[in-house]
Amino acid sequence: MRHTEQSGLLASREQWLQQMHGDYKKTKHRWRNQVIVVRSTLLLLFFVLWEAGARMGWIDELLFSYPTKIFQQIWADMVSGSLWPHLGITVGETAVGFVLGTLLGTLLAVIIWWSPFLSAVLDPYMVVFNSMPKVALGPIFIVMFGAGFTAIVVTTLSITVIITTLVVYNSFCGVDPNLVKVVRSFGASRVQVFFKVILPASFGAVVSTLKVNVGMSWVGVIVGEFLVAKSGLGYLIIYGFQVFNFTLVMSSLLIIAAVATAMYQLVVYLEKRLLSRR
Repeated sequence: MRHTEQSGLLASREQWLQQMHGDYKKTKHRWRNQVIVVRSTLLLLFFVLWEAGARMGWIDELLFSYPTKIFQQIWADMVSGSLWPHLGITVGETAVGFVLGTLLGTLLAVIIWWSPFLSAVLDPYMVVFNSMPKVALGPIFIVMFGAGFTAIVVTTLSITVIITTLVVYNSFCGVDPNLVKVVRSFGASRVQVFFKVILPASFGAVVSTLKVNVGMSWVGVIVGEFLVAKSGLGYLIIYGFQVFNFTLVMSSLLIIAAVATAMYQLVVYLEKRLLSRR
């Protein structure tokens, strides 16, 4: 009899937990849908106000164009095929700069964490280099690596590597020292401390750095294309300014925003997968 009562209590408790979990999932799903609706509404409202402002003379149509004209420009370039080479070159440069910047920055953070002496030596140099305007360094990279793909990627790396290094290194240093002491009390080596404590504790910060590098990579590539490129979305922006075709300028900026958003969402997806596996 007592066994039957216990089984009934366990069954009712499990049913209650399942109901609570179901309610939580519904609430989370409803919240996510509300966020999507508000985002979409704000974006639509922005385009509607932009269109109305240009047509009614609230803003300068010559400088800012308007959405329907911009989408016509994008569609015409897509149909004619003139857009795809520029888009492919810029996306390729951004992807290379993004991946290399993240990998090199994380590796440099590991190296300076490993050697406190090297960290003390390099810290002021990294801060100073990070504060330097990368547009001023662009001509130097062009002379060193030539006017092409390499110079643009190096310009991107000059932005992404140092930022990645600083963020990841600060995350390494911010790990609870008590965790390190516990592991070392069991005789762990420095390698074991890093892979068992430091890296797992900093994994979220390392993955989140990818989000920062999405924007930084696009900034670096567009700056590089401003200076040297003869193709790419940055080149289209400069060319549009030169010929006073501001619709081309705005369409290029809109394409950059769309592709950067897609790239950011891909990083968010990878982040969720990696964190769930961990």
